[in-house]
Amino acid sequence: MRAMILKEFRELRRDRRTMAMIIVFPILLLIIFGYAANFDVSNIPTAALGPQAESISQQAPDLFDVTIIDPSGTAENAQALLRDGEAQVAVATDTQPPVAFVDGSNLFTAQAAAGALGHLGDKITVEVLYNPDLITAWVLVPALTGLILMFIGTVVTAIGLVSEREHGTLEQLAVMPLSPSTVILGKIIPYFIIASVDMVIVTVLGILLFSVPFNGSVVLLTVGAAIFLFVVLGVGVLISTVSESTGQAIQMALFFLVPQILLSGMIFPLAAIPWGIRWISYFLPLTYYTMISQGIMLRGAGLDSLWQPFLVLATMAVLVFTAAVLRFRRDLTPRRSRAETQVAEGAAA
Repeated sequence: MRAMILKEFRELRRDRRTMAMIIVFPILLLIIFGYAANFDVSNIPTAALGPQAESISQQAPDLFDVTIIDPSGTAENAQALLRDGEAQVAVATDTQPPVAFVDGSNLFTAQAAAGALGHLGDKITVEVLYNPDLITAWVLVPALTGLILMFIGTVVTAIGLVSEREHGTLEQLAVMPLSPSTVILGKIIPYFIIASVDMVIVTVLGILLFSVPFNGSVVLLTVGAAIFLFVVLGVGVLISTVSESTGQAIQMALFFLVPQILLSGMIFPLAAIPWGIRWISYFLPLTYYTMISQGIMLRGAGLDSLWQPFLVLATMAVLVFTAAVLRFRRDLTPRRSRAETQVAEGAAA
């Protein structure tokens, strides 16, 4: 037993990636949960419109950060601001009493805003849009579709490609007259199709079981999901190229997945995460897919208001897929050379 214990410690010491995961992963979880696990919202982007807009902006509690002041704005303009994601609360003073529109697609922000506005009594009317009953499932289901796509695209793809190396079939791929990009596409297209089917199933079940509304364009959501899926598939390929075993691939995939769940705004509102941690959120693809899916399904937002997350995801897709092809080519070229040498030697013999 003593010999086995020493052997395991020696293997762990040599496996630097596993050791890094054992040490870094718990610390990362502690920091993320410690700082990001916060449901208290202290800064709500707010718009004030109508003849009393200036007065509203001056009297607003510290919770409301009035970033838009439009004395000529109307209640319709206020609703448009919420639909386009430019504000989470919009107060229209062209009616009596003034109406405060609250974006219900941001669950915890809406709860905080509705609670703060409720203390004003008859001075203002509160109307929650897009999720009037503040149902948690309505907010989670659009984000969960992205999480499912990420799980399939990252974990399953990474394991599938690493298994080629473990089973020795990567050399067979190396001698085939195919470019690395063709090999990658051939490997990931089945996962792309499977993930797409899963997305449709989860979305339909969410609508049927939890009455989640779908107020936007199906085509626009499909395009956004396809771009997002190319990003996570590219990440899966990258993970497979730097992993020597299935275990390492799973470890690295989890290292990529956990921050996405905690920092993407799917569970904890971005506004409640301190800037020291929040900046990481803007480098995570699930953050932008969550903006797209919630915006389209709940608010009926169009491309004119969602072009930024679409652009960021498209840029990520190009960068990640290019890096995956280059890294895979680097991994494939030596194997191709060895395989061709073995074939030549065999023919000569």
